[in-house]
Amino acid sequence: MTRIAITGHRGLPPETTTRVGVEIRTEVVKRVGADLVGVSLIADGPDSLFACAVLELGGSLVVVVPSRRYREGLPTEHHLVYDELYSAASEVIALDREESDSEAHQAGSVRMLEEADELLAVWDGQPARGYGGTADVVAAARDRAMPVTVIWPVGATRD
Repeated sequence: MTRIAITGHRGLPPETTTRVGVEIRTEVVKRVGADLVGVSLIADGPDSLFACAVLELGGSLVVVVPSRRYREGLPTEHHLVYDELYSAASEVIALDREESDSEAHQAGSVRMLEEADELLAVWDGQPARGYGGTADVVAAARDRAMPVTVIWPVGATRD
């Protein structure tokens, strides 16, 4: 069984998002098999691009929900995608936290890593801008000696 988790920067410019989406799909295709499982918090950006690729390529999706207020903390324009991916999940793991804050997000990411064998990270290599950011998730994966594949396309930018 191939169990892959995802982390990545949110709020990327449209051109970077397009490039990231192509590279995520390329990485998922490399791992396609009858037992492909994607694990994601399904936030806007790389999390959802990854989840969509996994489902489109015949894999199953495990969704980790960091807190009861997580969805409402995501951009309103992402709610429909979130709801569709949530409904498509073969399993949902909900943490017992109320607030959607950086501590909950990091706890959700750590829980996600517990479900995976490797991590895809859409990451520019820079430190996290706040606790629970992409760099923190990458560090947690590396602390577990989990393989990490960094995706940062040539010419990609981050606001």
